[in-house]
Amino acid sequence: MKPNPILDELWRVKDALAAEAGYDVDRFLENLRRWEGEHPHSGRVIHSAEELRQLVAEEERKRTEAA
Repeated sequence: MKPNPILDELWRVKDALAAEAGYDVDRFLENLRRWEGEHPHSGRVIHSAEELRQLVAEEERKRTEAA
């Protein structure tokens, strides 16, 4: 199988977070909820591929108009 550096990094982070929680799912989720409370997300959330396509098209249109 061909190495994938992005997946390798995701697995490394997942393993580190699991170890930090003592491999306890409840503790892992508790840590996640605490982190979410400390780092609220204020940006846009994309819910579908179609929404992402629309956003990209809109950004491209704005970039073209500005040029």
